[in-house]
Amino acid sequence: MLPSKVDVVVVGAGNAAFCAALAAAEHGVSVLVLERAPQDEAGGNSRFTAGAFRCVYDGVEDLKALMPDLTAAEIANTDFGSYTQEKFFDDMGRITEYRTDPDLCELLVTRSRETMQWLRGKGIRFVPIYGRQAFKVDGRFKFWGGLTVEAWGGGPGLVEGLTAAARKNGVAVAYRARASALIADDDGVKGVRVRHEGRTQEIAAKCVVLAAGGFQANAEMRTRYLGPGWELAKIRGTRFNTGDGIRMALDVGAMPTGNWSGCHAVGWDRNAPEFGDLSVGDNFQKHSYPFSIMLNQNGERFVDEGADFRNYTYAKYGRVILMQPGQFAWQVFDRKVLHLLRDEYRIKRVTKVRADTLEELVGKLDDVDPARALATIRAYNAAVQTDVPFDPNVKDGRGTVGLSIPKSNWANTIAEPPFEAYAVTCGVTFTFGGLKIDTEARVMDTDGQAIPGLHAAGELVGGLFWFNYPGGTGLMAGSVFGRIAGTTAGRRAAQQP
Repeated sequence: MLPSKVDVVVVGAGNAAFCAALAAAEHGVSVLVLERAPQDEAGGNSRFTAGAFRCVYDGVEDLKALMPDLTAAEIANTDFGSYTQEKFFDDMGRITEYRTDPDLCELLVTRSRETMQWLRGKGIRFVPIYGRQAFKVDGRFKFWGGLTVEAWGGGPGLVEGLTAAARKNGVAVAYRARASALIADDDGVKGVRVRHEGRTQEIAAKCVVLAAGGFQANAEMRTRYLGPGWELAKIRGTRFNTGDGIRMALDVGAMPTGNWSGCHAVGWDRNAPEFGDLSVGDNFQKHSYPFSIMLNQNGERFVDEGADFRNYTYAKYGRVILMQPGQFAWQVFDRKVLHLLRDEYRIKRVTKVRADTLEELVGKLDDVDPARALATIRAYNAAVQTDVPFDPNVKDGRGTVGLSIPKSNWANTIAEPPFEAYAVTCGVTFTFGGLKIDTEARVMDTDGQAIPGLHAAGELVGGLFWFNYPGGTGLMAGSVFGRIAGTTAGRRAAQQP
């Protein structure tokens, strides 16, 4: 049986939830984490991520403070650059078409560095993302796209580290514990109703923090809010993020906000399962498309694959793929760039074809018009500006001329065998619409007032992301607002009799 009362209840057990639990525990209050999933599937979407954090750093000294294991050789052989507050603000504004909530965005950016140090103080280890965010050119690695740091062990390592930190700090964790409703009256939220091991009970609490993810694993809600056709999308992460936390809050008068028809959606293996598979993790993603051309069922290109760094386009291109005939596309590469493909292209469970001629290749592209595909490739090849140098570490301006859909950077002819192609569909990571919070992570009601005792963090917070998403910002936002929510809840609980 679960306790009948506790100071702070946290609903969810991913990155945002554990950050909230750890911050609340700093105030000497009792904290209980409720995780709907069984222990072997616990951790929400955080467990399915690669563990990347987008954070402010002014140079290698900041990174050394965060990653003291960096060796002198690594520092000598790497251009880590910097990622300033100004650049983070610029990326958030540009990528969200300046819709991002300015107050929340300011907290995200200005507290990112200190929150990373706080996590390190809790025992979370970080390492550079050499495998996915830096290419070696002329003997030296160069990081690009504002993304340099990841949790050791990726998403699973992050969840394991946070769980260990929570237990070390006296936080109780209950698995197979699904919160179903908030207990509330005119004075605010007083606890939660939860079903645990087949029995429903109520837990009284001074404060509740909701950190249970978005509604992406709920086909009905996806279709209702994202629109027709979204029930056909795959789900990249956990099957347990069905919008419970959002629904519970709306039921007690919380204000919905943000881009409810928008989501983080990427290119995902066409034959991946309907929900995420922890044995594969995020490796069904296929994110080397800037070095490819993508062909739809009609054998036509439909998007500028090189419009920007992968970090700034991957979360919106899944939607574009879903809108294609048959909801799929093929990414086509030739020998010149095969060495640049990310590790996810080398897994066993991949939808891939290989050929030594273009004619043979287009014949192997399932469900694609081969004659039109061949014509598209030849027209693309003729349009590539081969006199412009190719450089995968920068937006090199090596584009095409005269095509109705240009390729702006990293354009290489599809001409040198062997050729490889990978089939992708849309994989949804998380939804952008959610609950309105203030700068103390208190949930606001539809009259614009804070609901006493109710706080929120993570994917179920609305207003940060619109239309698109800068890679690595989800874990950073979960940590920043999880810490704020836990601090606010812990302080309030400590002050209450």
